[in-house]
Amino acid sequence: MTSGPELAGKVAIVTGGASGLGRGMVELFVEEGANVVIADVNHDGGEALAAQLGDAAAFKPTDVTDAQQIQALVDFAVERFGGLHIMCNNAGVGGSFKRFLDDDFDDFDRVMAVNIFGVMVGIQRAARHMADHGGGAIINTTSIGGINAGAGVMAYRATKAAVIHVTRSTAVELAALGIRVNCIAPAHIPTAINAAMDQSLIVRAMQPLQRVGSPRDVANAALFLASERAAQITGIVMPVDGGTTAGAKPIPIKELLASPSNPTPK
Repeated sequence: MTSGPELAGKVAIVTGGASGLGRGMVELFVEEGANVVIADVNHDGGEALAAQLGDAAAFKPTDVTDAQQIQALVDFAVERFGGLHIMCNNAGVGGSFKRFLDDDFDDFDRVMAVNIFGVMVGIQRAARHMADHGGGAIINTTSIGGINAGAGVMAYRATKAAVIHVTRSTAVELAALGIRVNCIAPAHIPTAINAAMDQSLIVRAMQPLQRVGSPRDVANAALFLASERAAQITGIVMPVDGGTTAGAKPIPIKELLASPSNPTPK
């Protein structure tokens, strides 16, 4: 059992922290006693969130496609709050929703730069500091699109699968330094990145657990992985998906047998 705030005395960075899943992590980490640096390209959103949360939060404009900006972000966290114990590489973009045969791959480089390059450099620069200061926890945001195969958004799916393999590989390499690396795979959580789709309809059709998740659900998973409760956990992928990656939602036999020529059995 823990007592008091779970992250008291800890310093965290959350990339993509101004909105969506990242904002959920920032808010919960602050509630649990951490000082948090919000990193984002959304200046207005980042500054507003930092102002709302007070002295425990600070905003640092950061484009994760630029390694120098990621290094500056780590340096800022150390200078502002005295260290870095938790790195959440959460920033991501969705890319084109075109089907594969129609995709011109115009956004390929950008999706790769944000979703995988930004994560790899984020792990590296945080780990360089953590290696000399007693270790730490690194949490990467992947997606069930990196676990389950599916149609469309191929560049996005490729990057999210890459995040999983990079997470596992760096977990092995960095374990001797006391650095844990894990990732979270959300699904069907309403955020700006999937605003074009009604997540409640997707949940109804695909998700075994008939509940629409929220950014707080993902933040709770991140809190666990960042905390001492996960001291023996590294290299895992934690789906926060209502059971979607466990298997398809069961279809009642009556629906399977029903057809215009074969009325639903009574």
